[in-house]
Amino acid sequence: MPRINTGVRGFTLIELMFSLIVVAVLGAIAVPTYIGYIDKARNTAAITDILSIQSAIERFYNDNYFYPATLAVISASLPNINTDPWGNAYVYLNIINGGPGIMGQVRKDRSVNPINSLYDLYSMGKDGDTKIQLDNKDSVDDIILGRDGSFIGLASDF
Repeated sequence: MPRINTGVRGFTLIELMFSLIVVAVLGAIAVPTYIGYIDKARNTAAITDILSIQSAIERFYNDNYFYPATLAVISASLPNINTDPWGNAYVYLNIINGGPGIMGQVRKDRSVNPINSLYDLYSMGKDGDTKIQLDNKDSVDDIILGRDGSFIGLASDF
């Protein structure tokens, strides 16, 4: 039977497969870039939250001449900052008024020196897990306040 040419052309199998390959390559590039963007945005949000919490802690100190025992004491002055961007609670440890045994809980740098002398304040980061020493693999993604407030950022950058 002779073939009738109607003037309508379709896609060949090769053209469809090439199109799918192009879409897959673009997706393989776009998805990690988007995930990296989301991680940076969450890190920035956690840094901003820690700055707000630090300001509230310092205001409390200026009013009362001692640091709060827990973050619950200042929670009224921190609306909407109960958890970090990953859904974990911010961690606060009063070092200077903590009493005996508190130094075993203090965050430490690579040389096992305390990173703060007044209080520790940090987010457990993306993985939601942390250890006392910052160079531990569970702690490198934590957002920390270090050097008594002169550093706020990723523990891996400290």
